[in-house]
Amino acid sequence: MRLFRLLKIASVASRYGLDELVLEHEPSGRLVRLANTLQFWRDLSTPRAMRLRLALEALGPIFVKFGQVLSTRRDLLPADIADELAKLQDRVPPFDSQLALREIEKAYGQPATEVFAEFDAVPVASASIAQVHFARLKEEDGSHEVAVKILRPNMLSVIEHDLALMDSFAILLEKLWSDGKRLKPREVVAEFAKYLRDELDLMREAANASQLRRNFTDSKLLIVPEVHWDWCTSTVMVMERMQGTPISQIERLREQGINLSKLSEAGVEIFFTQVFRDGFFHADMHPGNIFVHADARYIALDFGIVGTLTDTDKNYLAQNFLAFFRRDYKRVAEAHIESGWAPKDTRVDEFEAAIRAVCEPIFDRPLKDISFGKVLLRLFQTSRRFNVEIQPQLVMLQKTLLNIEGLGRQLDPELDLWKTAKPFLERWMSEQVGWRGVLRTLRHEAPYLARTVPQLPRLVHQALAREPAPDLQPLLERLIATQRRQTAWLAAIALLLAALLALHVH
Repeated sequence: MRLFRLLKIASVASRYGLDELVLEHEPSGRLVRLANTLQFWRDLSTPRAMRLRLALEALGPIFVKFGQVLSTRRDLLPADIADELAKLQDRVPPFDSQLALREIEKAYGQPATEVFAEFDAVPVASASIAQVHFARLKEEDGSHEVAVKILRPNMLSVIEHDLALMDSFAILLEKLWSDGKRLKPREVVAEFAKYLRDELDLMREAANASQLRRNFTDSKLLIVPEVHWDWCTSTVMVMERMQGTPISQIERLREQGINLSKLSEAGVEIFFTQVFRDGFFHADMHPGNIFVHADARYIALDFGIVGTLTDTDKNYLAQNFLAFFRRDYKRVAEAHIESGWAPKDTRVDEFEAAIRAVCEPIFDRPLKDISFGKVLLRLFQTSRRFNVEIQPQLVMLQKTLLNIEGLGRQLDPELDLWKTAKPFLERWMSEQVGWRGVLRTLRHEAPYLARTVPQLPRLVHQALAREPAPDLQPLLERLIATQRRQTAWLAAIALLLAALLALHVH
């Protein structure tokens, strides 16, 4: 089985000239001469990026999904290849309805007719990992409409098989390609395997949807379907059926009276809210996963891939964005080093000069014509020279930002992304480092301080009551002196906590 799959991959790779793609920059040698002898029977006039995309499509859905993930690694790939791979779509025929019914029976231990009041055997959507059917839950009136997502049968064995082959090819690339070690093909395959295995667990996707819905409870911008946990398993996920118009159908949206300009601005606000307020964002926001409700709110679908950011990531990211658009390139360089993204021994002046050389030409154009995503991409490309470790969460963020930006400008070509985002970033920074940030931190720490502060006198008394070792005497004396100096501060903190608690109750 694996041998036949390997032969098919080799055949497709040869037909589309992927060997030439890998060896085109290699020094002369036996491998290059061998590749040149194969040129006579195939047409390699098509651009290399298009040939790679066609080869991945010919190899099937797992390789298509790999190409989609690979397109986000613009820090590693040439721009033409990354742009072409971004065109890959999950155009996968649905699997047989009888198989879907069998998967439902396997998941619940009873047939679909016993689980649902009504189940539409014809799928409404199909992708490489799963497909979706509409149904109605068994209730008194049977009116609760749901969407049932069903994992493709035997996906785990198919995926593990192809992942093993990908890893083998990655090892060969590292050994045969002079650029192999820098591009880290094995790490890329491992990253892809992680995302793919996460998508195979629909309970994980349901949890992602539930978290995003909770983050946007009562939101006037975004609707997230409710998850029906009683009917969710690792292979079947049941959620509220959403009614809306695909966001790609712009003419239909216009006919419905949707203000496209406001819709595009709302998309930007949703993105920055997810990133900077929550640190938890939908990382697969392509047009196929976004609908628009009749009241002009966004509807998010497909939660298999999400990104997360720590408070540190959010802080440095906001600093980078603000510094970029203030043309403060020194601050951009310093933020990279402070965050640990760039090595500590990086010379700030050299890094600053490199960033300035890349970004200054961008700012000769109006702000509305500046692409956030391309600025981030240029930063990645420049960072490569300074051995900057590109963080996986930032790669997902950049991919999502490119999706949001492209979608926003499709809705409104005049969208000024910076004008929309800057107030949000400035407000967020003010809340983090200003007096609001101090109050928020104190409020967050209040339960811990409320438990700890009253215990300090007892802890100090216990320390004093113990017979101190001779070599610890100086340390104990310093501790006592410090405790005396801090008594006034503890009283002040207690008063501040009392005020905060009163404010919280109010």
